[in-house]
Amino acid sequence: MSKSKKKSRKKSKPVNSFVEQVIQIFSSNPHSSFNYKQVSKRLGIGDKASRELVHQIMNQLLEDGVIEQHHRGKYKISEENAKNFMPAHVVEGVVDMKSTGKAYIICESLPEDVFINNNNTHHAFNGDIVKVQLFPKRGKRKLEGQIIDIIERKKTTFVGILQLSKKFAFLIPDKESVPTDFFIPLDKIKKAKDGEKVIVKLIEWPEHSRNPFGEVVEVLGKPGENNVEMLSILAANDFPLNFPKHVEKEARKIKNEVEKSEIEKRRDFRKIFTCTIDPLDAKDFDDALSLQKLDNGNWEVGIHIADVSHYVIPGGPIDKEAYERGTSIYLVDRVIPMLPEQLSNLVCSLRPKEEKLTFSAVFELDEQANVINHWFGRTVIDSDRRFTYEEVQEMIEGAEGDFKSEIMQLHSLASKLREERFRKGSINFHSEEVRFKLDDSGKPIGAYIKEQKESHKLVEDFMLLANRKVAEHVGMSKKGDKQKAKTFVYRIHDTPNDEKLQTFSEFIRKLGYRISLVSRKSLVSSLNKLFEEIRGKGEEHMIETIAIRTMSKAVYSTQNIGHYGLSFKYYTHFTSPIRRYPDLMVHRLLQRYLDNKPSVNANEFEEYCEHTSDMEKKAAVAERESIKYKKTEFMLDKVGEEFYGVISGVSKWGLFVEIGEAKSEGLVSIRSMDDDYYYLDEDNYRIVGRRNGNEYRLGDKILVKVKEVNLLNRQMDLVMAED
Repeated sequence: MSKSKKKSRKKSKPVNSFVEQVIQIFSSNPHSSFNYKQVSKRLGIGDKASRELVHQIMNQLLEDGVIEQHHRGKYKISEENAKNFMPAHVVEGVVDMKSTGKAYIICESLPEDVFINNNNTHHAFNGDIVKVQLFPKRGKRKLEGQIIDIIERKKTTFVGILQLSKKFAFLIPDKESVPTDFFIPLDKIKKAKDGEKVIVKLIEWPEHSRNPFGEVVEVLGKPGENNVEMLSILAANDFPLNFPKHVEKEARKIKNEVEKSEIEKRRDFRKIFTCTIDPLDAKDFDDALSLQKLDNGNWEVGIHIADVSHYVIPGGPIDKEAYERGTSIYLVDRVIPMLPEQLSNLVCSLRPKEEKLTFSAVFELDEQANVINHWFGRTVIDSDRRFTYEEVQEMIEGAEGDFKSEIMQLHSLASKLREERFRKGSINFHSEEVRFKLDDSGKPIGAYIKEQKESHKLVEDFMLLANRKVAEHVGMSKKGDKQKAKTFVYRIHDTPNDEKLQTFSEFIRKLGYRISLVSRKSLVSSLNKLFEEIRGKGEEHMIETIAIRTMSKAVYSTQNIGHYGLSFKYYTHFTSPIRRYPDLMVHRLLQRYLDNKPSVNANEFEEYCEHTSDMEKKAAVAERESIKYKKTEFMLDKVGEEFYGVISGVSKWGLFVEIGEAKSEGLVSIRSMDDDYYYLDEDNYRIVGRRNGNEYRLGDKILVKVKEVNLLNRQMDLVMAED
């Protein structure tokens, strides 16, 4: 047979329906190999004659080049023909695995997520990028399919508790989104003991095995110990537990000295009043403010940011490690820095009475905080004073203190910037953050709500100004400039989904509140009014949390669409390069464009944006998990005690109630409510008693007793108490 004829036969699609069924087995499983008996079994064929016919068809398909031999007697569809015979209803997406083993596939090209039954997940893990074959849609039923190929494993290490037996071991994963145990051969347990927390690396998942195979790569220690649990949270979210030795070695080479030759290249702010304002326990001071009055009566405010880009060489060991991490992680009891401590806490930290290299945004403001002029560039500072938020707040409230006149002037200008921002449509979100007082062993001995006061807002509003103006400088084309906009890293926040907004509107209406969806202006105005109305009420935290979830998530991107929540057409992150990699990219790009160099490749930087957005999400998950762990641990010694709490959720299982100073959440099981038979009224966010008509509604205040606290599962059981 000539080459040309063979090629044409490859492209022709067989017309025989039986042949098509055989090809369908291979094309639906392009990375799996089968012998003729396995194909026959999948087709429901058991008799010898029909199996022999399947064998003959496969031999013909092999000769035609449709399939190819993978192992002796086993075949798979050829790479070229995988595309020719792949059904049109095949899509790619990301796995959202549930604790039951069922999954949903998130696919941007589809209007809804695809449901995958637990026998059709094809050994996929949560977060994997997969190929899915869709089943025919039946009426109003949800979209369903089966995973036919794993394109990319997003996770290869897993954290859990080792269960040891005489001949083998199993890993019981911590995460509910990993609903299968790992089989561990005894020679792969790395001396781990029964019941210890370990990190396991995936070795393989054989096709016909119920369990994946793994090996222990690190032993963390005894469950329940603070350090073990915090390390478990980091490892489960794919963050490294230590810096590689070569990165630490590279960091130690960087001296905490500023050379005179470098100062001469920079704008000098060393003799101008400059200060940092940070939390009491902060170690990395990455931003400072300077203030001086100009001869024309205006004010010059400098926002000075640690010049990390001067020390971290693009593509070097420190830079590569920082990029992989993407961000610093703030757990309850520790910070896992993006940069080694030599840089984050010493060389780049804007410590008082030390010369430091900075990258600055400098503004001339009039008395009404209107921006008259701006300047961006590299500078050198010498901070006069390190303030805590508490010290600045006391001065704002009337106390005396160092440099009070300068602090009060900064406060006045920041307040006017804030008023203007809200006038132009910024949403005034509030969020409660629980903080813990820990003893030496990391055990929570107290809890409190972190309040955002004027001192926090003072710093925040100048940082917002710098971020906005840097983005405008790069993103806005000058009059008469027809050049294409330069590639830049923006912080974007999309408009909220209309359906989610409508759902939120209906939800708060049932609680007695209203928002307007007529226009963006009316929505923002009514949201800000809503936040004022609920201030100090039992449902405040719940409504604000749901409002934030209703909004889109802010991400990094080279494609600027503005920031909806702040109502800025241009916005970026410029102010924290010690702890956020996108800010380091912004510094490098800004300097590049100040030097009139050409634009960078947009596709390349969009990949960087996607990676750093992904790492930011993972960091947020790790931070929430550490807080949830401490909330549960805080309640361990409170079993039997009674608390007033707020109903934060209703479901067929019962009432979720937020209690105590730590705002810990527990479940009152509907089965424990034995004074009546209760049913869920889902539309009105309540459960109702059939006989006595008692109802428990979302946001209601009730008295509950702590029945049981499970620290390992981070769960708390509550029961009703007599009020």
